[in-house]
Amino acid sequence: MVLKKQKICSRCILDTTVPDIRFDEKGVCNYCKIHDDFEKKYPLNAETEKNMAQLVERIKKDGKNKKYDCIVGVSGGTDSTYCVYLTHKWGLRPLAVHLDNGWDSELAVNNIKLILSKLDIDLYTSVLNWEEFKDLQIAFLKASVPDIEIPTDIAIYAILYNTAAKYNVKWVVNGHSFRTEGTSPLRWTYMDGKYIESVYKKFGKNKKLRTFPNLKISNLLNYMFVKKIKEFRPLEYINYDKQEMGKFLTKEFGWTPSGGIHYESTYTRFLHSYILIKKFNIDYRKVTLSASVRSGKITRDDALNKLKILPVSENQIKEDMNYVIKKLNLSEKEFKDIMNETPKSFLDYSTNYQTIRKLRIPIKLACKFNLLPKIFYEKYFDDYAAKEEYK
Repeated sequence: MVLKKQKICSRCILDTTVPDIRFDEKGVCNYCKIHDDFEKKYPLNAETEKNMAQLVERIKKDGKNKKYDCIVGVSGGTDSTYCVYLTHKWGLRPLAVHLDNGWDSELAVNNIKLILSKLDIDLYTSVLNWEEFKDLQIAFLKASVPDIEIPTDIAIYAILYNTAAKYNVKWVVNGHSFRTEGTSPLRWTYMDGKYIESVYKKFGKNKKLRTFPNLKISNLLNYMFVKKIKEFRPLEYINYDKQEMGKFLTKEFGWTPSGGIHYESTYTRFLHSYILIKKFNIDYRKVTLSASVRSGKITRDDALNKLKILPVSENQIKEDMNYVIKKLNLSEKEFKDIMNETPKSFLDYSTNYQTIRKLRIPIKLACKFNLLPKIFYEKYFDDYAAKEEYK
């Protein structure tokens, strides 16, 4: 069997391991085009600073006479921690919200305590029902899809918006930045409440989720159009350098870096350093490193060299594997069978994807005017992938 040679973008380091990637006549991929679109929307200039200042003032106005004027999610990682710092610096009154899914590292917990105690910011922690969530995670492993972390991601969104609704807060602060995290390929991280239910119905013990904070389209529409909750991404308005901001947080607050993107979770670290690479040939560092290359934070050659190094040590992988298998109550054989199962995608399960595609235009307009979270358009649509200029 002759393996097809991988094609790599001439500008970033994304390649044909990414499903549906497209290249123009210069070899530049569609994800670079998406990045450029965001740069046009959020250029680092005086006008953007003015827009950001206006948003901050609007948040203050919308939160007048309320205990909190915004909700900010905290994980203990660089992005969310710096967002907490920024809200405090700008004179906002945030309520920090954390989702405890059972996988928090001690480092992450300490980081959250440090920043919030020093800034005197209240914390609300939502603790998931471990037995049910564990069963949901196992269901996604058995489903043989790469979207293994989607149950956590969708629960975070659900908790943030539910908490905002509870306190009648109109703004949720999101720590995403396209300049450091890039845009996730749809086939790697599809997110949909119906998808969650579909996978659990097929592979879960109880077939129906009872306590898990799922986020269905009906819930989202209620939060957006009835509760009128909006999203604010401060890191996209500033020249945000993750490494430099990490150093700042360490110096000012005693914050400790986790060693990798979202590695504040033991499960996420094992997922990214072993399961995705070994089973799906997905090295998620290609997405984040490509974002840094496009933003001029590192060179393309440096990014390619970083990919040659293991995300974590072999010893750490073995340690994490033993911990994860034991915590999920899986046998070594069960885990081996999961790893050997033929890879699938969200397209093999029941989802809202086709409905979302049909509503492409109104969703795009809703995202443009901040009526829906930007992730709704970023995750499900790629205007460039369908253009004839890509071959």
